[in-house]
Amino acid sequence: MKITLDQDKCVASGQCVVAAADVFDQRDEDGIAVLLTAEPSADQATDTRHAASVCPALAIHIQE
Repeated sequence: MKITLDQDKCVASGQCVVAAADVFDQRDEDGIAVLLTAEPSADQATDTRHAASVCPALAIHIQE
């Protein structure tokens, strides 16, 4: 699994951080999401998929 995050689309809702805090974080200055790891471990896969599904801006892309 490989993750890409389009920060230009991000609306800083924080849903990805709530769903997968080990994979995503937010910048302090504007709340835009930051990808902590582009290749999450197998045990992070379910949470990462959930984060992508709840992103209101569809800024998270998963390549299996």
